[in-house]
Amino acid sequence: MKIGIFFGGPSREREISFAGGRTVYDNLDKALFEAVPIFVDSRGNFILLDWHYIYKGTIRDFYPPVSALPASELKVQVYLESLGELSAEEQDRIIGEVGRRVLPHELAGLMDFAFLALHGPQGEDGAIQGLLEWYGIPYSGSGLLPSAFGIDKIAQKKLLTALHQPTPAFRTITAEEWDTTDRAALLGYLTRELGLPLVFKAPRQGSSIGISILREADADQFFRAVERSLFRKTVTRDEWSRLGAQDRIAWVQHLTDIREGIGLPVILDADDTTIIYHPEALLTQLTERLQTADAVLLTNVDGEAQVLVESFVAGREFSCIVVEDPAGNPLALPPTEIVKGEEMFDYRSKYLPGLARKVTPIDLPEAEIQRIREACEEMFRTFGFQVYARLDGFLVEGTPPADAVDAEPALPTLPPYYPPTPAPTPSRIFLNDPNTTSGMLPASFFFHQAAEIGLNPSQFLTYLIRTSLAARRRGGMKPVVLGRLLRQLDGAVASRRQHEQERTKVAVIMGGYSSERHISVESGRNIYEKLSSSIKYEPVPVFLTGSSEEFRLYVLPINVMLKDNADDIREKIEHAEAGHGLHPVLERIRREADAITSTYAGQPTAQPRRISFEELAHEVDEVFIALHGRPGEDGALQQQLEKLGLPYNGSGVESSSITINKFETNRRLREAGLRVAEHRMASRLEWAADAESFYRSLETQFPYPFIAKPADDGCSSAVKKIKNRAELEAFSQLIFRQQEDLLPEPATVLHLGFKEEFPQKDAFLVETLISRDGAKHFLEVTGGLLTHWQTDGSLAIEVFEASEALATGEVLSLEEKFLAGEGQNITPARYAPEPAERQRISDEVKAELKRVAEVLNIQGYARIDAFVRVRETGAVEVIIIEVNSLPGMTPATCIFHQTALNGYTPYDFIDRILEFGKRRTEMSELRA
Repeated sequence: MKIGIFFGGPSREREISFAGGRTVYDNLDKALFEAVPIFVDSRGNFILLDWHYIYKGTIRDFYPPVSALPASELKVQVYLESLGELSAEEQDRIIGEVGRRVLPHELAGLMDFAFLALHGPQGEDGAIQGLLEWYGIPYSGSGLLPSAFGIDKIAQKKLLTALHQPTPAFRTITAEEWDTTDRAALLGYLTRELGLPLVFKAPRQGSSIGISILREADADQFFRAVERSLFRKTVTRDEWSRLGAQDRIAWVQHLTDIREGIGLPVILDADDTTIIYHPEALLTQLTERLQTADAVLLTNVDGEAQVLVESFVAGREFSCIVVEDPAGNPLALPPTEIVKGEEMFDYRSKYLPGLARKVTPIDLPEAEIQRIREACEEMFRTFGFQVYARLDGFLVEGTPPADAVDAEPALPTLPPYYPPTPAPTPSRIFLNDPNTTSGMLPASFFFHQAAEIGLNPSQFLTYLIRTSLAARRRGGMKPVVLGRLLRQLDGAVASRRQHEQERTKVAVIMGGYSSERHISVESGRNIYEKLSSSIKYEPVPVFLTGSSEEFRLYVLPINVMLKDNADDIREKIEHAEAGHGLHPVLERIRREADAITSTYAGQPTAQPRRISFEELAHEVDEVFIALHGRPGEDGALQQQLEKLGLPYNGSGVESSSITINKFETNRRLREAGLRVAEHRMASRLEWAADAESFYRSLETQFPYPFIAKPADDGCSSAVKKIKNRAELEAFSQLIFRQQEDLLPEPATVLHLGFKEEFPQKDAFLVETLISRDGAKHFLEVTGGLLTHWQTDGSLAIEVFEASEALATGEVLSLEEKFLAGEGQNITPARYAPEPAERQRISDEVKAELKRVAEVLNIQGYARIDAFVRVRETGAVEVIIIEVNSLPGMTPATCIFHQTALNGYTPYDFIDRILEFGKRRTEMSELRA
């Protein structure tokens, strides 16, 4: 069956849609479905996307293509809308570089079914659903009417109020009211009627877009909150004049970010005839206008017409996925609690593993959890949702509120105040944000809760396609054709289950105890998902914990593997080892969902299981190590696997033990004539003996700024640009600390991010900061490679085109390397504008990376980070930063962009890696 996957789109959540579409593309069961990627650009064009672009980190990495970008001094990537008005011919030329345009009437010829991974306007609002209905194409999720209703937060609130369902008190402010009403009086009115804090929402956007919380009656904060939800920004001359040239560029970049700023295009003041499309044009206009004007008002051309204002709900936040069971009845999966402090559950916390904590099921008495589930199922019925929905809400403890006062608005010109609807029980359930779709990243609520009934992402997607076909058929769409498709799919699913034992079993080892353990889990999950949807492999998720003295391995059930991060997984293992069984709510839901689980997953394991290395060797055929840092990249685990004759990925024991040590790696590369930074180790003993002498010694050898980082940890872990003595002292105090918790003052000096990891070490590596040094062109690159066995048993090294890495800060962050939609990687790297010269330089860079692999005896695959200088004479200098023997394999990592240029899908790449390890073991056994 051909499945068209619609992803991207014009909304502010297009990057999450793009990443979610990639997840669906990769996880569709290859034995049942053929994926057809339909990328929707920000102008609503449908594009049959060339498959290798699916693995770009962000939309801006490939679309619009570099050839279509206007000349600009700003090093900033833009979306298609920043190119201004384009003719049909210009759009066709741009589209032709990444795929081919598909007209609506052509869609039915490309697919049997449409899977919608779109978010927000023109994705969740009924528009695409109506188009597909017109052309008779069955699609996933809710139909046209519930989709149109599901995106409108104001309409939802009014219906909940009319039905006497608990909902926070609210009111709306139109853009016209905001422009004409006395704002001080409006703030007073809102705080009297709704109280503080106040929550401001953009009523037709995603749940983390355009939201602010006003905690005190501050006029300036109130002004900014309303502007944020209207996607406006007032810039004053005083504010602009205080910014330097680079700060103005950074300010414009943040402002035009579609997730956290107002985006582009914008109009200036009330002059709707002047539309600004590009960040550089906006920078120029602001600089010119604010020389004479006191302030400039920027308004996004697609901004909101209203703002929803709600009273703050001080309760426990949860999210619950509801699906239709095989009979068409709503079935609420176990609700997840989002545990956070005072900080908002923003985009970064929502999508980067390890930042926010999700607890499933929410930690409440069984009866209370059941009340939440029943309330979600009732809302699903009331709003007419179909197939699945995500319902967000709060549980508020305490006595119910007094009956609402029939308040007369203090300002007669304002619309009526909607008081809270009281609930008759001591705790109240507020369902305040129903969504007809959900984020589809691997660790999202969508897959996280489905795993609690035993379904992996591939199986869950199959179930949703089957359920959607049934829903469209019930709605009257092509009953004969869809009936035949349903019978074919049911038969194929049954056949797939019967042949399960014929696949090669691969243990995917993830987790560990390094500072990159959360990223390791993301890598491991991605490998698991790529293999689970294949015909060839059956992955077995294995979590590694313990210490360097004793590795402990646990086979994970799918629900534990999809917990939010490595620490949550370890906690669940400890819970099971303490003798605690499955949560009673989970047992109940599994019974209710038995008809689904038994059909699509058989009888999955419910609890983590401790396993020895010897037992592992009996249960699996191969191992994929998805660990980062120690253990994993240091050769210790490889040594254990070799003893048992288990094939594994990546380099062997000796090479791994060298590349984990950045100091030793640098020494060997320099001895071989390769360029590396000047470097030395700085030890705790030296620091403890005489800190002042320690600092002076480093300052004498390395002028500020320089780089400090752990010598044997992950590629982004605690890598800092040290600019002065205060930062050197702070770095030393943190890395040499005796306690596990961070030291507050040094953490502040180094500007550590929220929940940023900082390991404890006995020594750290100091390196000179690599600079342009007068070069014509200077850039940071990261290049991957893959090794192959030749027929004579010798090793061949295939080096991929390197990616150009653009850091928004001083060094590349974890988010930029691994979080979908965050990193800016350009593949292939832009060494020169002329294609022939670019290729000449690229060939020289690849030759140097190949030499690195040869010197270090790298096997399997690897990623090498480097700086490249291109001199006026054309001479190329490659300075090696570090080597990763087990590079990150998250969905957004740039190694997949590189392999795609050589014709490998991520699955093909992983398959080659596994086959290499298998052949290596076979050759080793023959030699023995």
